[in-house]
Amino acid sequence: MARWEPNARERLVRAALDLFTEQGYDATTVKEIADRAGLTKTTFFRHFPDKREVLFAGQDVHARLLADAITEAPGSATPMEAVGAALDAITATFTDDRREFSARLRPVIAGHSELQERAALKRAGLARAMTDALRTRGVSEPTASLAAELGVRAFYDAFDQWADPADRQTFTELARHTLDELRASAAALG
Repeated sequence: MARWEPNARERLVRAALDLFTEQGYDATTVKEIADRAGLTKTTFFRHFPDKREVLFAGQDVHARLLADAITEAPGSATPMEAVGAALDAITATFTDDRREFSARLRPVIAGHSELQERAALKRAGLARAMTDALRTRGVSEPTASLAAELGVRAFYDAFDQWADPADRQTFTELARHTLDELRASAAALG
């Protein structure tokens, strides 16, 4: 594969996942990832600060999608309706061709504490993006934080189901169903 070919970032992500799966996270070097992608180590560092970050590419895009969808929700939308719109926006970007990749990603992250820590930071970042967008809409605390946390929980619970290749539902369907269940559970508490 020529170094000038497009999609260097995606090639690096896929090469990293392949190598982490084959030989483990600790045993894989940045040079090996770059070589597998047909790129240089310098190119790797143009896209990612370290090998841990390669599996979390797109976090900023995801946070922006969530925040923008909440901002663009109708003014009459409740906080949970705005969060639902955010989930629709982000899950729509997870096409079926990403399902197999996602199924392979889950055990790699689960098998290494450094990656679990980074995943927790991503999760907190997504919740913060939604909370901030809800606050901008005028939603007060703790409602903004609770709605955002329910949204993030729905996203990750649905992701786990969607990443199972045996599941044929769309990510959006799963996220909406999960959000409805979480909303009903929260209502039952009170």
